[in-house]
Amino acid sequence: MAIEDVHRILVVGSGAMGSQIGAVCALAGYDTTVQDISPEALQRASDQLRTRLDRNVEKGRMSRSDVDAAFDRLAFETDLDAAAADTDLVIEAAVERLDVKREIFARLDKATPPHAILTTNSSTITSSQIADATGRPERVANMHFFNPALVMACVEVVRSPATSDDTFDTVLELARRLGKQPVALRKEIPGFVANRILHALRDEAISLLEQGVASFEDIDVACRTALGHPMGPFELMDLTGIDIAYQAKLARHAVSNDPRDLPSRTVTERYERGDLGRKTGRGFYDYGESS
Repeated sequence: MAIEDVHRILVVGSGAMGSQIGAVCALAGYDTTVQDISPEALQRASDQLRTRLDRNVEKGRMSRSDVDAAFDRLAFETDLDAAAADTDLVIEAAVERLDVKREIFARLDKATPPHAILTTNSSTITSSQIADATGRPERVANMHFFNPALVMACVEVVRSPATSDDTFDTVLELARRLGKQPVALRKEIPGFVANRILHALRDEAISLLEQGVASFEDIDVACRTALGHPMGPFELMDLTGIDIAYQAKLARHAVSNDPRDLPSRTVTERYERGDLGRKTGRGFYDYGESS
C-alpha cells in the first residue's frame, strides 16, 4: 500500500503516548480515531489534549484554526472492531506486554480491511514477536514515537524479516508527513537505536551510583553541565517512569538471556516500592504534591 492510500489512522491506547500520537496524526490532516476500552481514559485523554493544545495556541505555537480542525478530525472510541473497520493504518500504543499486544493484533487482523498496515509503538517488543498473530506479517512493523510525541521529532521505523518494502516505505513516509524525522532500522535489534544508546548511558550512571562514586543528583548535574543533556539519566527515568525502565530491561533480558540485562538493584527497589517517578510523586527525586 502506498502513502497516498492512507487516509484514516487508528491509534490503540489512550495513554500519554497514544493520545499524543493521535493528536499528531489529526494535526497532520488525517482522520484519526483513538481507541481505548475505558471511557474514563478516553475522556481524560481528550481533556488533556485540549488543555495542551490550547496552551500551544496561547503561546503562539499553533493557530486556533489548526487546533479546531484537528479536533474535528479526531474521534474517541471504546469499540475496537468498530474503530478498525475502515482504517488504513493502525498505531498500537497499549501496555508493554507481549500477550496483550498479540491479542490486539489478532483482533485487528480480523477487524481491519485487508490492505491496512498494522504498526506497534513499542520500543522493546519487536514486530516479529507479534506479526505471526496476524495473517499479514508483511504489513506489520514498529513505528516508535518518543515521549512527548507532540514535541519529539524522532520516529524509529523498524522492519522485521517479514515486513515488505512497500510497508516499510509507507511507514517511513507517513512519519515524514506527520512532521517527524524517521530513523530507518532495516534490521530488528532489542532497544532499537536511541534507547540502546540511552540504556548504555543509564546503566553506567546506575553503576556509578551503586559503586558509591557519586550521588544521583551529582551524576545528573554532570550530564547536564558537561554533556549538554537537557536532563540527567535519573531525572529522565523519573519523567518517563521507573516502571518503564524496569519493564524495558526485563524485555531485553527475555531476548538476550544475559543476566547483565536484568533490572538493576537500584531500579528494582524503587519499582517494588511503587516509587515510579513523577507519576507517583516520588522516584529518585521527591515531587510531593507538585507531581
